[in-house]
Amino acid sequence: MPKNIHVLAFANVQLLDVTGPLQVFASANDIARQQGLPQPYVPSVIASGGGAVLSSAGLGMLAQPLPEHGSDTLIIAGGWGVYAAADDASLVAWVRKHAGDCRRVASVCTGAFLLAASGWLDGRRVVTHWTRCEQLAQQHPRLQVEPNPIFINDGPVWTSAGVTAGIDLALAMVEEDLGRNMALEVARQLVVFLKRPGGQSQFSVTLSLQQKGKRFDELHLWISENLNKDLGIATLAQQAGMSERSFVRHYRADTGQTPARAIELIRVETARRLLSDTGVPIKRLALQCGFGSEETLRRSFLRAMGVTPQAYRERFSVSAAVDPVML
Repeated sequence: MPKNIHVLAFANVQLLDVTGPLQVFASANDIARQQGLPQPYVPSVIASGGGAVLSSAGLGMLAQPLPEHGSDTLIIAGGWGVYAAADDASLVAWVRKHAGDCRRVASVCTGAFLLAASGWLDGRRVVTHWTRCEQLAQQHPRLQVEPNPIFINDGPVWTSAGVTAGIDLALAMVEEDLGRNMALEVARQLVVFLKRPGGQSQFSVTLSLQQKGKRFDELHLWISENLNKDLGIATLAQQAGMSERSFVRHYRADTGQTPARAIELIRVETARRLLSDTGVPIKRLALQCGFGSEETLRRSFLRAMGVTPQAYRERFSVSAAVDPVML
């Protein structure tokens, strides 16, 4: 029997949170049909009351009413409208009850806020869009929020990061249901990675330093312009106009990082930008960013980004071609 895939939408839903996963399951159907196999999925959009649902992109969708019986897979989309949806007591009650009848339940991006409101994420490892991880953790302290993964599968509950990560999540579900070969065929058809390298940190390495205030913004700018200088505590404290003890205490409280870790992240961020925007040889780039050696850059980059500098350049370089001899 084909599996019912229900994607829950609401007013001001993020369009790609809905259509991305739906297209993955629809493509699996297309490939199965081409191979003479039964259709594995019946994907559909559902919403409270059914009918027209207007996305935040201005495109409307025709949704079916909330089903009375369990779905095989319930996927809750995200978007700006999720906060109003999470305040809708009847919708939250439906999610709480209906999720118990599903084989698996998932959220895409900020859909985690609605799923968390239902209680289904309590005690579980979860992820959401990197800009909302701290907010999710504060509002729902029973959750173990991890900011970096593209998606997390914790038992029957799945959560994914921002927007396009819903495609990664759906591909993983297809692989679980139908095997790696089918998931790979779907990924090829959609021209996406079956398992993309790295995590959300590819695009948010240093932005997290700015989340708790602006006290050290000028210091961060100075650091980024002086990566080859002595960046010890004494130098940083003097630049910030504080005593060393006061600087270390306030810096960690404001940024959530030690000064040494923050400097490493800023160096990685600078290296990331140079890797994508220039053809500077990696050895020279390492010295320019203050790493001292190519191997130190490689270790730091791999720790922060989940991929090597070479792999990052090959994937994200805006140049049509980077001379491989230079690398």
